[in-house]
Amino acid sequence: MADDPLHILPEVRLVKPGETHRLCCCGHSPEMPNCTPDCQQPLELRPEREQRLLLCRCSRSAKLPYCDGSHSPPAPGLADKWRRFFFGR
Repeated sequence: MADDPLHILPEVRLVKPGETHRLCCCGHSPEMPNCTPDCQQPLELRPEREQRLLLCRCSRSAKLPYCDGSHSPPAPGLADKWRRFFFGR
């Protein structure tokens, strides 16, 4: 799954009141971000308002089922560039 670039990118899902979404919190589902019926740690989400969620599909997020950007490593040298920009060093 992780070799396919489409599975690494997060899913933007529109959720609406009255819907129920069963999302994976363990990271072992082959259908990320959805949970399989035999999963032990599902998150049953019943939204109270319409909203868009950024859901993890790479299973690397520390905040499953939500994406925290773990699929994308920081660019090399980016910290140094920002440091020079802000501090002139």
